[in-house]
Amino acid sequence: MQVQKLDFKLEPNFRRVIALSYNIEKTHVQRIAQYVMRMTAEEREGLFSEIEKNFADRHRDLEKFLLNFYRQMEKYLPSGMRLSHADRLLLASYFTKEYSIEAAALFNPSIVPFEKPAPDGDQRFVMSLRATGEGHISSVEFIQGKINQKGEIFFKMPESTFATGPERVTVDYDSPYQTIEMQFDAQIPLAERVIFPVTDDEINGIEDLRLVRFEDESGTVYFGTYTAYDGHQIQSKLLETTDFTTFRSYALQGRAVNDKGMALFPEKIDGQYAMISRQDGINLYIMFSDSLYDWEKAELLMEPQMPWELTKVGNCGSPIKTEAGWLLVTHGVGPMRKYQLGAVLLDLKNPRKIIARLKDPLLGPDESEREGYVPNVIYTCGNMLHQGKLIVPYAMSDSASGVAVFNLQEILQEME
Repeated sequence: MQVQKLDFKLEPNFRRVIALSYNIEKTHVQRIAQYVMRMTAEEREGLFSEIEKNFADRHRDLEKFLLNFYRQMEKYLPSGMRLSHADRLLLASYFTKEYSIEAAALFNPSIVPFEKPAPDGDQRFVMSLRATGEGHISSVEFIQGKINQKGEIFFKMPESTFATGPERVTVDYDSPYQTIEMQFDAQIPLAERVIFPVTDDEINGIEDLRLVRFEDESGTVYFGTYTAYDGHQIQSKLLETTDFTTFRSYALQGRAVNDKGMALFPEKIDGQYAMISRQDGINLYIMFSDSLYDWEKAELLMEPQMPWELTKVGNCGSPIKTEAGWLLVTHGVGPMRKYQLGAVLLDLKNPRKIIARLKDPLLGPDESEREGYVPNVIYTCGNMLHQGKLIVPYAMSDSASGVAVFNLQEILQEME
């Protein structure tokens, strides 16, 4: 079976920094405000001019996010304190820090077709990536691209190193699913938008987003399952968007929501939502539910069988519908904790049934891909089928990302 690896590699860029507020507490705000306001107006103006000089070209709109951070701290300021516009920006800068979102890795990609094919036959797509920085905190980034009629794949590389969070974030703590809504400025390129941890249950990372383009009678929605991590416990969540500008996140509920690696089918099966999941850290399970957000039962789907996957198996994204069946890309862990990709074929009408599977790995790390943050790992969070070609973006040892392309028929012929 042939594999084509594109001459394309996404590596971490240390210059990709996002501005975060921090240390906004009453005592800190009042103490620093008093010190700042003891300076003369000329001293304050000169100090902020130096800040602009050093940081304005590192962010799309320095003033905008500083004013936003100022509004967060304004309630703690001593009453009667009169501040000019420049004073507010200066004071906010003391409670702002840069975070290098890709300082450690840029990996575990997922990919979905975006919108309908263009009249010229080009198919646009969106690829998500897990960016990891200081303290192993992960966030979500995006990149766009297209596939032309010849099957050539082109990526729209970011024109800047800017990284920007949402303009507005609302958290509904009264919702049983702790709903988060994030609104980005539509004028900001998608490659600059970053979904950074918001709530306490994900403060230590948003991990391994598995995107899927979901179709039903109401239209097209993009969902993404991911793992929220608070430093001690995990929570499976579901991200939802129609345009990659406004996002909603929901904390999934139910007795079957107790592990990582959930992946939603791209359509309902017999009127129910369907999900591939992990329950015990070893085997793959399948679940069905009338609700997107509540999952109560899981059925064993697949156990490790091949030598290269005996430690455990997991999914590598949502199943892909083909004429032959649901193609599910898997990962297996074998000797020396080596991660490799595999594939199984599920029955279209009854995906509880495995009708074929690869005996040998679909893809493993070659010598140039073995070294990284976690050695000997090939991993993906979602794949895409286009004109008989399976497009697999993949992570190299939890450090960087590339793309491999397979012929679907060759994969099916290799299956037993």
